[in-house]
Amino acid sequence: MKLDIKKHTVKTTAESKKEGKSKGLQFDFFSKFSNKDKEAFYREFAVLIKSGVDFNQSLQLLAAQQKSEKTKNILTTINKDVVAGSTLFDALQKHKTFSPYEYYSIKIGEETRKLADVLTELQRFFARKIKMKRQIVSVITYPAFVLGITFIVLYFMLNYIVPMFTSVFKQFGSELPAITKFVIRLSENFNTIMLVISGIVISIMVLHKLNKKNDRYRNILGEIILKIPFLGPFLKKIYVTQFCQSLSLLLSAKTPLITSLDLTKEMITFYPMQKAIQQVKFDILKGHTLSKSLEKHTIFPKKLVSLVSIGEQTNALDSMFSKLNDQYNDEIEHTTKMVGTILEPLIIIVIGALVGFILISMYTPMFDLSKVIG
Repeated sequence: MKLDIKKHTVKTTAESKKEGKSKGLQFDFFSKFSNKDKEAFYREFAVLIKSGVDFNQSLQLLAAQQKSEKTKNILTTINKDVVAGSTLFDALQKHKTFSPYEYYSIKIGEETRKLADVLTELQRFFARKIKMKRQIVSVITYPAFVLGITFIVLYFMLNYIVPMFTSVFKQFGSELPAITKFVIRLSENFNTIMLVISGIVISIMVLHKLNKKNDRYRNILGEIILKIPFLGPFLKKIYVTQFCQSLSLLLSAKTPLITSLDLTKEMITFYPMQKAIQQVKFDILKGHTLSKSLEKHTIFPKKLVSLVSIGEQTNALDSMFSKLNDQYNDEIEHTTKMVGTILEPLIIIVIGALVGFILISMYTPMFDLSKVIG
């Protein structure tokens, strides 16, 4: 079935807000589905639809098994809208808990009569998203915990241990080594330094919150992030994976390429990727192929461009993006495991160096004093 591209053009943020007001949205107070909840929702919904259960019964069953009353109310409201004659797309669109990527994908599924397949792909999307988040959290948790302990140790040493040594050094009145003077000055100004650092961090957070919707700011921030060693390439790979997964889902549901790019741009929040996708869409409308359009942007790896070109030639873009998604997911999983393996000993070395530096700076004058007395 061929779909009308204009019919599926994604609305701008302003249009969506206007439409939301006109429909009288009243669900802002509902808590959002977590990724885990959504994964379970789409998985079970797909199973019920494939089994021949209608929307009404499916949504009733899904609502009944929810532990959260707010989530149950959302599903009940969706069910009422569907029973009243609304499409599932319209019913989901009323709730901010569902993203444009989700409800537009479901709209395509409804119109192509492949809703069960779309629901299954959405379930896989959130399953992979959960897995990726867990991997990143597992990598960050240990370093964050150890760094927190390190800060506590440094705070204790600089506020209590170093002043004790300082009072002893003042009694002898001898010239102190440069390293000891540095640590003593650091100890005396530690609270001021921490206040300044805290002020800078809070200021950055406030500025980010005020400007996070400004395209120029998002572009500059994105370009800076991409240039950070290791972090930039790692985040780039994560967003490229999301790009591949989104297009795999939408193209397999026979969504027009332009519409698929629009929906993918809505799903990805990283501005440099959004800007590149928008330019790719314009190039395709001018008559360029997808691979040639992607080739103009460095954010898309050469391997991706080459395989997309093959996919275009064989008319198998959806399966090619699916394979790319699997490859990049494997690479991300390997990278996160490698980072965790490297970070643990590295952090221990850094902590040891910091504590050792302070201890050496305090004991060096003591050793010099013992030589003089001896």
